[in-house]
Amino acid sequence: MLTRKQQELLLFIHERMKESGVPPSFDEMKDALDLASKSGIHRLITALEERGFIRRLPNRARALEVIKLPEAYSSPAQPRRGFSPSVIEGSLGKPPAPPKPAPTPPVESASMTVPVMGRIAAGVPISAIQNNTHEISVPVEMIGSGEHYALEIKGDSMIEAGILDGDTVIIRNASTASPGDIVVALIDDEEATLKRFRRKGASIALEAANPAYETRIFGPDRVKIQGKLVGLIRRYH
Repeated sequence: MLTRKQQELLLFIHERMKESGVPPSFDEMKDALDLASKSGIHRLITALEERGFIRRLPNRARALEVIKLPEAYSSPAQPRRGFSPSVIEGSLGKPPAPPKPAPTPPVESASMTVPVMGRIAAGVPISAIQNNTHEISVPVEMIGSGEHYALEIKGDSMIEAGILDGDTVIIRNASTASPGDIVVALIDDEEATLKRFRRKGASIALEAANPAYETRIFGPDRVKIQGKLVGLIRRYH
């Protein structure tokens, strides 16, 4: 049995991962549950992990995986969007079922290619986005309208947002962003970085998702938005 706060946090993490493929940050969890500090989130995460609802991925700071949801959200009586409960029925006292037609071969998920435009810093500064180096295949459901490109992540400043060194992020080309969006920002036309976009009065704040890095504040004329994060690809070796 989960407490109300435990259940709210579990469903918030699940919905966010369905939308973006990336777990929410501890600050986002705190704001969503209206808690005063992140220590309360740590306690809820630990309780959910002990009860077998989530798992913290080893060697990946605060990267989470939802293992199961409460029965009320996965049972046939209360179906939850995105879940199709299975029902196994016995054959005692029932006539044999008619033969099923031969299964059709599975249709492979459609994909499209996206250009990889080099590496981008999620940590210490590196040079601005390079030219197209190669292309990767991306599931079409990850791509919406507009132009897209991919970048390889270098650094660890976004680990609490589930973005790790060596990941490949999918970016939708955009020149504007809303507070809280994870964006590709070009600083002074020479430094590209992946950070969370915030506003501080008339200034722009580029916020890391790692307490080891400070939030950087710039005048609005120094920062150009180059795109917004829409997906992430991770390879395990």
